[in-house]
Amino acid sequence: GEVGRAEGQGAGRRGRSCAAGGPAPAARCPLPRMTAAERTRADYESSGLTAGVHPLGLHRLALSRAGVLRAAELAERPDGSWVAVAGLVVVRQRPGTAKGFFFLTLEDETGLANVVVTPARYEADRVRLVSAPALVVEGPLQRRDGVITIRGVRFRELGSRGAPEISRDFR
Repeated sequence: GEVGRAEGQGAGRRGRSCAAGGPAPAARCPLPRMTAAERTRADYESSGLTAGVHPLGLHRLALSRAGVLRAAELAERPDGSWVAVAGLVVVRQRPGTAKGFFFLTLEDETGLANVVVTPARYEADRVRLVSAPALVVEGPLQRRDGVITIRGVRFRELGSRGAPEISRDFR
């Protein structure tokens, strides 16, 4: 072997090691291969991001079939149209100066979507709004001063398989 290299490290020309997720002989890697969702979740848990598939990409086919738009598609919709959007909750805010309004920022594989929630809707669905790592939000789209916002009316938690908790809550 090479001087200074421990067994199994820096596989170089021989192929990638088991830990790197590359092909490895069964004897060297007794663990089952991780699914895309498991790899994505492990990436977020260890480093807070992934170079692989965005968690929403894992759900996109089912979301699209259900009429849930990508964040990038919101720009194509007219003011006042009813839309559904899904994403990881990356920001939750309820500023004292906002008269009880609650604000969410959702992230999907194409970008960010802003959501505003009235005080009454917030109180009706508070537990889900403050704790879900990923949400599907439905409501009318608003265009004001070049900013697109969804006025959240209906909320459901997106299955948490592969949904990392990355929200910067109430900061």
